This record gives sequence, structure tokens and C-alpha cells, in this order.
Amino acid sequence: MKAIKIAGALALVLCSSTALAQELKFAPGEDDRFTWQSFEDFKGKHDLSGQRLTIFGDWLGQEQDIFNSVIAYFEEATGADVSFSGSDSFEQQIVIDTQAGSPPNIAIFAQPGIAANLAAEGRLAPLGQETADWVRENYAAGESWVDLGTYTGKDGTDGFYAFPYKADVKSLVWYVPENLEDAGYEVPETLEDLKALTEQIVADGGTPWCIGLGAGGATGWPATDWVEDMMLRTQPPEVYDQWVTNEIPFNDERVVGAIEEFGWFATNPDFVAGGPEAVVSTDFRDSPAGLFASPPQCYLHHQASFIPSFFPEGTEVGVDADFFYMPAYAERDLGNPVLGSGNIVAITADSEAARAFIEFLKTPIAHELWMAQSGFLTPFKQAKPDAYANEPLKKQGEILTSATTFRFDGSDLMPGSIGAGAFWTGMVDYVGGKPAKQVADEIQKAWDAIKK
Repeated sequence: MKAIKIAGALALVLCSSTALAQELKFAPGEDDRFTWQSFEDFKGKHDLSGQRLTIFGDWLGQEQDIFNSVIAYFEEATGADVSFSGSDSFEQQIVIDTQAGSPPNIAIFAQPGIAANLAAEGRLAPLGQETADWVRENYAAGESWVDLGTYTGKDGTDGFYAFPYKADVKSLVWYVPENLEDAGYEVPETLEDLKALTEQIVADGGTPWCIGLGAGGATGWPATDWVEDMMLRTQPPEVYDQWVTNEIPFNDERVVGAIEEFGWFATNPDFVAGGPEAVVSTDFRDSPAGLFASPPQCYLHHQASFIPSFFPEGTEVGVDADFFYMPAYAERDLGNPVLGSGNIVAITADSEAARAFIEFLKTPIAHELWMAQSGFLTPFKQAKPDAYANEPLKKQGEILTSATTFRFDGSDLMPGSIGAGAFWTGMVDYVGGKPAKQVADEIQKAWDAIKK
């Protein structure tokens, strides 16, 4: 729900890279940004001539076009005929297709919970311990990514079912470099420093933050990202996991504490443009505008990597606007946790070609080809950072590869009525003045109700 998608059509869009007779976007061996040897090595190990591979996901428009450009290299290396279909109804359709016995070979999920449900029904093929070990060794915060793709199968045993490919970073704070420079402020390196900067801006007569929770029927979701980031900065990752699954209740004092950490920023009328009332009423797409006012209406804005889409036209990220990693508390010694989202790849109809495609995703080239275009981040340590299309993407990629812990967007892992319902509305109530403990009690009550 938090992913910002611009779909060109409501209907299922089917696109075959073979049918397009698509040429390779980058000539093999001619650009040293790419690890071409990994392509040649993979090519030498796989001959899938005459075999067909079907892939289904929710990528449309530019994402679909770029993914097809990556698929073209798999086809070139193996001789397989690959078709990818994208749909904005993927979440519903993949359940229907697997239950009907007509799934694609590969499904690409943006919602791990759906993959976990299908694994529990025996509708995903395990990828094996070797692949889990590979991810653990080759991805930054590798254990986090293995955990993300590990589910309980129909036989009641845990297995690795979903390969992570394409990530997004949410733990970012945006700012206008000129504003900070003019005021003599420095980018904070710890959460203690960030709080001190917040107070310093107020002392100097400014307003530190612009925050907006408005999103139509999804109003409140930006606050859930804040709370998730604060959970990761105040508690060990295993507590975050227990919270997401309700192994510890939503009104546990540690969760209430994380909500109040968000409130330290959002409910203080001196800290946010327009005060808490504006936080609730301002649309999240409009909330960064204060960064670009003259004089600035605010200096800082917490939001995921997609937010430049809503900056003023012509804004150049890295020049007119920039970002820094939402820092952790130095005193808590919890490393460098990163909150994000992304996509995971699973086999829904096993075949030799499907297994080969998972092997292809283990090559640096499968990542670098998309890195060199747009909208792709990876925690794969062997992919060349210089392959990124621009410096802001490279900088976000470095945040991922420097992470000690990665956790997927918690509200997206919760039951829909909680993560995309009670949690959202509860955060609006909290910023509106309701005590954090009362809000947490009400969310837990809603969670208890769906267990009956």
C-alpha cells in the first residue's frame, strides 16, 4: 500500500521480450561499469534452447520495460524464451492462478506476506539451503534478507522460498543543502545529533520539520514509517519481528516508546511546520514543499526514496535537494538499521529454466543492468557501485550495503486490517492528541478481534 505506483492501465499487461525482438541495451564487454565476466560465466553453464519461462509481477510502465531489458540478457545467455506479464492486480491474480493450478514459473512479490501464505499452502518451491547461504554471504545484512524469504511450508518446516531482488530505502531524511549551509548546520551522524539539530533550529528561530500524513483513504501511513524506523533505533531487530507478528502486543511498552519517539518530532508545535494540526491535514505529497520555500518553512523531511517525484519541477537531487541516512542512537549500539521495502522472487511452477533464472539473479550483471538505468537498489556486495545511473542512487545503494540490519516495512507485513487500517488511523489519533498508550491499546484490541 505504501508503494507509489503509476499504472498505465488497469488491465493485465502482457509483454514478451522475445516478441519485441529486443536488442541488448548495453553491448557485452564494452562498458567497464558492468561485471561482464559474470555474464559470460553464466552463459557457459546454461543451455535452455527451446525452453519457455513465464514470469509474473506488478511491474508496469518503465519498470516493466527495464526488467524486460534485463531478461533479454538471460535469453541471450541461455536461449530460453521468456515472457513477463505485469498487472496492477498481481496480489489477487497470483493467488487465483496458483489455486487454479495455472501459475507462472516465477512470481515477483512486493508483499512478502502473500508469498508466505502461498508457501504455507505448498504453492511455492523451496530454493534450498545453498541459495539461502549464498544470500547470507553475499548480501549486506544477509541474515535479514534470508529471514525475509524464509517461510513455513505446508509440511510445517521452515525453508528459504524467496530471493530478494530490487530494494527500496525508507530510512532517509531529505533537506536542501543551501539551507543547511546558509544556517551553518551540519548533517547529523547520530540520532542524538539529529535531535540536537532539531532543537538548535528552533533556538535560531526556524522550524525543523515538515511532516504530512494525508493520503486520502490511506491517511496516516507516513507515520507508520516513522514508528518502524524508531522501533529499529530503540530495540533489537528481533523485537521488531515480534511486534510485526504480534508475538509481543502492540501496546507493549517498547512499542509505545517507539510511537512516543515519533511524537517527539511530530507532536511538538515548535518542531513541525503548522503544528500537529498541519501534520494530520497536509497531504504527504505536498509536505516537502516547505523545504523549497524562501525563507524555508522547514529544514528536514523524513520520507522514502520515491519522494523526489513530488519535489518542485526541475529539482535536481544531489544539488537542489539531498538526503542523509536516518541515523541510529549512538548510545544504544544497534548498528546501522535500514527500513525499506522491495521485491522477492519465488518459483511457483518449478522447471529447469526457473532454477536457472534464480541462478542468474546471483550474478552481478543481473543487478548492474538495472542499476545503470533507474529505480533499482541492491544489497548485493559484489555488484559494482559505479554501475548506478547517478550519484543519488549510488549513495542510497551504499546505505543498503552499509546496513547491519534490514527490515521490511512492518505495516506491510501485518494483517491488512492492522497495517493498512488500525495502525494508520491510530497514528492520526496520536498526532491529534490521543495518548500513545491508548492508541496502542486500541490497535491491539483490533488485532485481537481478527484472531477470533
